[in-house]
Amino acid sequence: MPEPPTRPMLAITMGDPAGIGPEVILKALGHASVYERCRPLVVGDARILRRAATWLPGAAPEIVAVAVPGEGRYTAGRIDVLDLANADPVECPVGEIGAVAGHAAVEAVFRACDLATAGMVDGVVTAPLNKAAMNLAGHAFAGHTELLAERTGAGKVSMLLVGPNLRVVHVSTHVSLAEAIRRVTSERVGEVIQIAADACRALGIDHPRIAVAGLNPHAGEGGLFGREEIEAIVPAIEAARAGGLDVSDPQPPDTVFLRATRGVYDIVVAMYHDQGHIPMKVLAFDSGVNVSVGLPIVRTSVDHGTAFDIAGTGVASEESMLAAIDVAIRMAGATATR
Repeated sequence: MPEPPTRPMLAITMGDPAGIGPEVILKALGHASVYERCRPLVVGDARILRRAATWLPGAAPEIVAVAVPGEGRYTAGRIDVLDLANADPVECPVGEIGAVAGHAAVEAVFRACDLATAGMVDGVVTAPLNKAAMNLAGHAFAGHTELLAERTGAGKVSMLLVGPNLRVVHVSTHVSLAEAIRRVTSERVGEVIQIAADACRALGIDHPRIAVAGLNPHAGEGGLFGREEIEAIVPAIEAARAGGLDVSDPQPPDTVFLRATRGVYDIVVAMYHDQGHIPMKVLAFDSGVNVSVGLPIVRTSVDHGTAFDIAGTGVASEESMLAAIDVAIRMAGATATR
């Protein structure tokens, strides 16, 4: 009798078929060590994976279409694909924005999400989708986070970025800068501080040290450069401290990320998208991981886009995909032991 599987099963969505997602998945699953730690199930179109395999040197892996997760073997050298057969390569030309590709990418995320919600997989890892293609196909979402929040009915979801020596969670993400400023309220900042604490614990940090970035230059300089810190951010910090969390005063945004990389803080609460993404992309462009926190499922993602300009060339790096798989394994393990 075979041993019962103990490795977490991860649904890995193919991303936009015209982008680099299929390539980085193939490269990541070319590492035998991945199979020692998890059971990866690719969700997408097997034809697209076979096309991407022709871009890579060496012998192509065995790509096997399965109908349900339980049919997979999950061994190195074989890639099990929950084949949606929804992305004819002829209709998804490499490096081009298209509605067929956009729809296929969204459909793969929906299927993986539903599998996780049903408990059939332990987590979801997403390759990049293209927002323009997704919207062209009639899916009006700003990105994966919003799509998954609606699919699962989650109310309070935030974006966590994880790098080798920096973690960042955001008060707002895909909105205009003017709207981002309006969203800096005591209620929302307080929610994200708690999300930061929960995310750290899910990653094995039991007593996280949480830094809160200010919204304004110099964190407002006592009100000289804006009063959001005084009126919205500090009250949220005080409430979090009253609840037992280790939270900093509002920190100048131009130095807080450096202090976090030096070990002063375990995570930084950023006030808006670019405030958190710029330092992460500078420090960990190839190895950063995007995590949706606040969902009822584990979801991690590469922290890069579809890179249509290099799709089909075989030069895309799998480093971020490997990191996303690693974080998903850790989070799935933490969830299982709660």
